[in-house]
Amino acid sequence: MSLALKIVLAVVSVILTISILLQSSNSAGLSGSIGGGAEQLFGKKKSQGYEGLLSKISTVTAVLFIVLSLVLVALE
Repeated sequence: MSLALKIVLAVVSVILTISILLQSSNSAGLSGSIGGGAEQLFGKKKSQGYEGLLSKISTVTAVLFIVLSLVLVALE
């Protein structure tokens, strides 16, 4: 059981890393978050298509990564 969860965790972490690396940068670092971050926060810049799909994949795999990590810690 533990070995299977570790393998699934490894696959999820690779998918999470790839999906984050494939996303394009939407701001210019900290200055972009201060100056133009409000538009993204309140939904004026909604991503569609490829960017939206990558965002959803990143969110789902991040949640899976956290849950699997907690389950593995609880089992050992």
